[in-house]
Amino acid sequence: MSKKAIAIICAIVVIAAAVICLWQFTDLFGKKAEAPAPTVEATEAPAEPTEAPAEPTEAPVAEPTEAPAAEKTQKIALVTDVGTIDDESFNQACWQAVEAYGKANNIEYIYYQPTADSTDARLLSIDQAVKEGATVIVMPGYLFGATLVTAQNDYPDVTFVAVDVAAGDLTLDYVTYVEPAANTVCLTFSEEQAGYLAGYAAVKDGYTKLGFLGGMAVPAVIRYGYGFVQGADKAAAELDKQIEINYTYGGQFFGDAAITAKMEGWYSTGTEIVFACGGGIYTSAVEAAVKYNGMVIGVDVDQHYVGDKVDEKGEKVYPYNPFVTSAMKGLQNVTETVLTEYFAGNFANYGGKILNYSLAEGEYVGLPTAEASWGFKTFTAADYTAIHDAMQKGEITVSNDIENQPAVTNSTVNYID
Repeated sequence: MSKKAIAIICAIVVIAAAVICLWQFTDLFGKKAEAPAPTVEATEAPAEPTEAPAEPTEAPVAEPTEAPAAEKTQKIALVTDVGTIDDESFNQACWQAVEAYGKANNIEYIYYQPTADSTDARLLSIDQAVKEGATVIVMPGYLFGATLVTAQNDYPDVTFVAVDVAAGDLTLDYVTYVEPAANTVCLTFSEEQAGYLAGYAAVKDGYTKLGFLGGMAVPAVIRYGYGFVQGADKAAAELDKQIEINYTYGGQFFGDAAITAKMEGWYSTGTEIVFACGGGIYTSAVEAAVKYNGMVIGVDVDQHYVGDKVDEKGEKVYPYNPFVTSAMKGLQNVTETVLTEYFAGNFANYGGKILNYSLAEGEYVGLPTAEASWGFKTFTAADYTAIHDAMQKGEITVSNDIENQPAVTNSTVNYID
């Protein structure tokens, strides 16, 4: 083989080797260039699942954080009946309950007094209370029956506590009656039991000429009056005495000159004690009583303190305290009880119901037993306990019939228009 041929062959071998090396070098770098790609994908891929869980993580936090902010600030309101919060009767007793509960539990409270004695005026006060944040509204008095017919539906998110509102009051026309809604409770009392105890105690204490001065002839007042007659007659029968009772209604819940004149007529002709039953109407009975050295029985709350009033000069308003006792019902403690249950989340046990409170349920009616309020001369605390306990046990029953005048055996009852 010639040197030229050998040189050509060597050149071919060198070129081939160079090609092979170049191919291996390219393949090597090709693989190395492609290798980082999965690393980039692996780095970017978790970014999606990392962001995805962020949504469910944030949602649970957002909900509980926002929920409390949406809750209403609780506020108690009281809307008065025709009286005022210092009427020394049921408006005042219910207001004292609202005030006591609000202060004790650091809850805002307020009262509203309607500008007129009308359903429209009461609804306006309720509307104002709701707009100003009231979440529970206390309404004392039967006149709120017609108001509730509208209000309980207009304000379904507001809770209404209607005191002294019975089934017969929940009407606009006394033809069609409605039931309390789930956001409403109506609270009533066995006034006939309190009236009975007052009449019984008065006659046992020696009074034989009695009087009953009612406000308006509404169920609660009638029950007080008819109970008073039943109790007085029972005591007269036990003592084997004959007694006389004058009985009338003033047609309003405040005293005036005409009613005072009527009471003066009673006292001046021998009436010894009058059960003044109907808000501020007691003022007429008291004015007439002190003029003729007569006595008075208060109502709803312990009114003994009224007889101890002093004027701006510090002098006593009345020459003596004419209040012998008071026929009471637990307006304040029942209102506080329901408010406590409402704020404890238990209003479902009350909503949509008309509940009656008597001695069978507890100390919800009766006479004051504090020594300062005990104006009886011979009727003792032990005597009271005996009749009270017998009634509580059901051994003595008192009729709550308001359609028929009570039957009597030892009494002459003069029903006066």
